[in-house]
Amino acid sequence: MPKITPNLWFDTQAEEAANFYVSIFENSEILHVARYGEAGPGPEGTVVTVEFRLDGQEVLAINGGPEFTFSEAFSFAIDCATQDEVDYYWEKLTEGGSPGPCGWLRDKYGFSWQVVPTMLSDLMRTGDPEKVNRMTKAMYQMSKLDIAQLQAAYDQE
Repeated sequence: MPKITPNLWFDTQAEEAANFYVSIFENSEILHVARYGEAGPGPEGTVVTVEFRLDGQEVLAINGGPEFTFSEAFSFAIDCATQDEVDYYWEKLTEGGSPGPCGWLRDKYGFSWQVVPTMLSDLMRTGDPEKVNRMTKAMYQMSKLDIAQLQAAYDQE
């Protein structure tokens, strides 16, 4: 099987961002930091790439310069079993960042995340279409997702 590794392009904050992400998620660690040598093209000793494991998923962060920035076209989704998990990841990742609609947020590096309760995904796939529609309407009114409110909208008769 081929190995697929997400590659996140930062201006100059790859190492700082990788350390931030690793501090939030269990089963995470910095694997390798590569620095420019005297051949460059960056200043000798500055970080060019950081390989890290994020909750078991290997990720590469690169200091590629300001040419490219993040957009919502690529994000990481966090599957949360409980409201405590939703609250934890939301709080940590919006620190210095900004909340968005429907469980989306941007962290302080401009990267987008989706903090999604497992029950929402499960019901979207297998639930009664009319109940899913009510739950979806409730979700559209939220920034951080609230499991109790989503479930109440789904269960409403």
